[in-house]
Amino acid sequence: MKKRHSYSDLLRIMARLRSPGGCPWDREQTHESLLKYLKEESREVEDAIRKGDTENLCEELGDVLLQIVFHAQIASETKRFDMAEVVDALCRKLIRRHPHVFGKARMKDSAEVLAKWDDIKRTEKAARAKDLARKRLTVKGKFR
Repeated sequence: MKKRHSYSDLLRIMARLRSPGGCPWDREQTHESLLKYLKEESREVEDAIRKGDTENLCEELGDVLLQIVFHAQIASETKRFDMAEVVDALCRKLIRRHPHVFGKARMKDSAEVLAKWDDIKRTEKAARAKDLARKRLTVKGKFR
């Protein structure tokens, strides 16, 4: 029986596909050129769910994961971020946006959970916009 591949194997395979001597097509891809595939694979996941096709759903989820890993690999090549940072950011977001699970907040139902999620998301976006504005005003460590 063939060994089961791991998440680490996936990251190594993607890095090899993009490396010199890897796949010419994979090496040519950019975030922009991959957009159509991300959309296509997402639609195929939706289709498998609507049809109740569990076997195909597994394959299509893998194709969406490929798109995520592909984008993270491209970003890592220019030292912007890597897959570990994507996973870390997602974990942090899930913890922040679930204070009823990872904190002391109590929610009575899913409507309250969704309202809190949206409130936290708005707060995060406002803080990010404020931080971006502050960075634009800063030049070489000095405030303009």
